[in-house]
Amino acid sequence: MSILPKKNELGFFEIRLESIGGLGANLAGKMLAEAGVLGLGLNGSNFSSYGSEKKGSPVKSFIRYCDADTEIRDHSPIMQPHVVGVFHEALYKTIDVVSGLHADGIVLVNSTRDFDDVKKDLKLEYGTLAIVDGLGIAVEEKTKVNTAMLGALFRICDFLDPEAMKAVIRRTFEKKYPHLVEPNIRTFERGYESVQFKEYKVPEGAEGKAYKMPEPMLGYETQLIGGIITAQANSIFKDLSGSRQGFLPEFKMEKCINCAQCDTVCPDFCFVWEEEEDKRGRKQMFLKGIDYQYCKGCLKCVEACPTEALLDMREALGYADDHRVAQRFPRVLEGVM
Repeated sequence: MSILPKKNELGFFEIRLESIGGLGANLAGKMLAEAGVLGLGLNGSNFSSYGSEKKGSPVKSFIRYCDADTEIRDHSPIMQPHVVGVFHEALYKTIDVVSGLHADGIVLVNSTRDFDDVKKDLKLEYGTLAIVDGLGIAVEEKTKVNTAMLGALFRICDFLDPEAMKAVIRRTFEKKYPHLVEPNIRTFERGYESVQFKEYKVPEGAEGKAYKMPEPMLGYETQLIGGIITAQANSIFKDLSGSRQGFLPEFKMEKCINCAQCDTVCPDFCFVWEEEEDKRGRKQMFLKGIDYQYCKGCLKCVEACPTEALLDMREALGYADDHRVAQRFPRVLEGVM
């Protein structure tokens, strides 16, 4: 008897992870497949798809499960997933992360926003939406988002055994990073316990979302007039939100001494200066703020600031109105692998 809740016509239960480089989706996919194979005796496969190996570039990880008596001979990208995991909300701007999702599929999003806001941004009509604050958990435990997302995915895929995943976490980290074993297990458990669900009723006979193959932007038919590349972080449009992993520098003008150490270490010219007269009547450059469209969240400026005029702040993206809500968050990034 099959333990898989759903299968496609080939007998596969399929999961697709949508992420950016640096959040650990590639490793999460490997561990997820391993837990199903070793923990439940399923047949499973995993591979990832990505471009340049750098933080901020889009990453997809694909996981297939099937019963032990079924062979996996399909190694193509997953176009009609039963479950989609979204590690970073900035992906909404350039990628249709729910493309091809089954009508009754489940979408897991790393977010702190309301269900209806996320649903609107995803253009999701029906199905189940799951939300977990994976970044908040990872920061508090000094780990990464991927194990928090794995915990939430195991709650969604309730046919999987959480204890098998904990065993995989131990095997993955105990040799090279033994000090990260227990924090990652705690992160997994917190993701499992804290994920929230909201179901949007699926009408009878509803069809899943059509899968759309992304078209290259540089072809002779798809390139815009003038040769402008409109992807993120190009030479014209400087929206680097896709490269950030959830944090921005927060500017406290009253503490700033205009020493320019932040501007010296900033790789992306984020800081806005204006010439004014000081108390003695001499002209001087004063820091007025940060242009966040240039900021990729490296936080080098926070480390360089001698007066705590720059602090970490948690970023939550709302794609629909491009509104950024920042929450103060303690600086506990030291030691993150």
